[in-house]
Amino acid sequence: MKIVAREIPPRSAWALEQAGVHPLLARLYAARGVLSAADLDDGLARLLPPDTMKGTREAAVLLADAIREDRRLCVVADYDCDGATACAVAVRGLRLLGARHVSYLVPDRVVDGYGLTPPIAERVAATGADVLITVDNGIASVEGVARAKGLGLTVLVTDHHLPGPVLPEADVLVNPNQPGCEFESKSIAGVGVMFYVLLALRAELRAREAFQNGVQPKLDPLLPLVALGTVADVVKLDANNRRLVAQGLKRIRAGALPHGVAALFQAAGRKAEAATTFDFGFALGPRINAAGRLADMTLGIECLLSDDAGRCAELARTLDGINRERRDIEGGMREQALLLAESLFARAEPPLGRPEAASAPSGGSEPRAAGSVGAAFTPPSAISVFDVDFHEGVVGIVASRIKDLHHRPTFVFAASTADGKSHELKGSGRSIPGFHLRDALDLVAKRHPGVLLRFGGHAMAAGCTVARDQFKTFERAFAQVAHEWLDAATLTRRLDTDGPLAREYLRIDLVDTLHREVWGQGFAPPTFSDEVEVVSQRLVGEKHLALKLRLQGQPIDGIWFGHTDPLPARVKLAFRLDADEWQGTRRLRLMVEGMETRS
Repeated sequence: MKIVAREIPPRSAWALEQAGVHPLLARLYAARGVLSAADLDDGLARLLPPDTMKGTREAAVLLADAIREDRRLCVVADYDCDGATACAVAVRGLRLLGARHVSYLVPDRVVDGYGLTPPIAERVAATGADVLITVDNGIASVEGVARAKGLGLTVLVTDHHLPGPVLPEADVLVNPNQPGCEFESKSIAGVGVMFYVLLALRAELRAREAFQNGVQPKLDPLLPLVALGTVADVVKLDANNRRLVAQGLKRIRAGALPHGVAALFQAAGRKAEAATTFDFGFALGPRINAAGRLADMTLGIECLLSDDAGRCAELARTLDGINRERRDIEGGMREQALLLAESLFARAEPPLGRPEAASAPSGGSEPRAAGSVGAAFTPPSAISVFDVDFHEGVVGIVASRIKDLHHRPTFVFAASTADGKSHELKGSGRSIPGFHLRDALDLVAKRHPGVLLRFGGHAMAAGCTVARDQFKTFERAFAQVAHEWLDAATLTRRLDTDGPLAREYLRIDLVDTLHREVWGQGFAPPTFSDEVEVVSQRLVGEKHLALKLRLQGQPIDGIWFGHTDPLPARVKLAFRLDADEWQGTRRLRLMVEGMETRS
């Protein structure tokens, strides 16, 4: 690993500090491209205007007409946290704005697959709905939209994913990434898109004088859900997304949050009054996602929709239990997947295209792991693993863990049915900077027609389906692309940090100062780096390294979660500031993120 300090534009840092920004925050913000204090204004008035997102005006008219005509609306959600929060925002928001008949339907990850499929459209029609509204999906559902239209449904697609070559023929499409859309925040989450549709709908209803006494409903109570879904979906936190998240956090900290969100904080052992983006990404989000991975996302959506505190507490406890089960399954899968992945570094296979590599495995033996297809006996440039016992709902998480450990583009596959006997394998992939995962799959599909039955995604995450007897072909073909595209520099893990931290900032109050800010994807949380003296080290819980360190002459504790190898006496570490609380006393400690290794 190479630890690299970010450049800090001195003029930007100085301008921010002169505007009253904390000196440390001024340095951190400047390193992340913030030029002035105005860029840090998180007021709702600074949000991008709704009418700049293509389709919002037409969506507002469609929905306003439907409300006036008392039509039945059905929201088709996705089974992750973004989809769940987007569904809750849609249902709550539409009801706030006068819709009397609003239901929802969420596909099952294993049974239905992703998005608005023709069978899902048929199920919506069977409910008696008049209008079908997708949230966080639909832009690729050409056949599903066509089926819905054929059944007489009015279709509104709201999505944020990249469109394919053919757009669905919905009545209205709202997606900032569709051709011709000038909305500046292309990275807005699905829940954010739906929130913007509601803003436009409220404006349309206001223009129609639909509100009694001219008093329009407030949509502010939806912002905690918008913030949660935005962070959990790991979208880039550009200025507009940061404003949405900041507004949600403010309301949560002030106690203005849905009962379900409050219950999730309690189930996770977190304090809502001190809510952070870390809580969204590592505590609440995984508990909601677990329902979609292992059970039924209806549980997560109901938790976010219910106004019964007791019911929410019960659902949050159920979600917490499902998440514990998910962690157990993931742990077992991760250990097996790591063994398979590590075996790749001990062997090499010939490139795809040599005669002996072109055929599928014989004798009915089960394909297990991919190997390198570059020069003989070189470390693999990509990893693909499959085991008959892997669970389809957790393959993405495990792929992410392996990718983080080995710094290689990684796919993890599972049989697409619970009994493990399917003839198809479903894979989830995670990538590293410099390797566009979806483009790599596209090249594999072009070189080997028929190997990929379905695929989609974007640069850093993608999914695909392959025939079980074609796994070996896929693994070698995918590794071949990685071998061609990646060089030694790209395959060397790089950890960007904010450099050394002045001794004056090694204080417990700075932890709270940093945690109050909005950090996340594309606006990295503060990570510092410096050479430290390792005074002592010991294993805790058999898988974490507890450290006594000396940093700039000051003794300080540290913890490196998930790391067991001993450290040298002096080493350069990357770390975050953290608070360790024990028996009511809070102490500063370093949360180690990485160690620089010398080649």
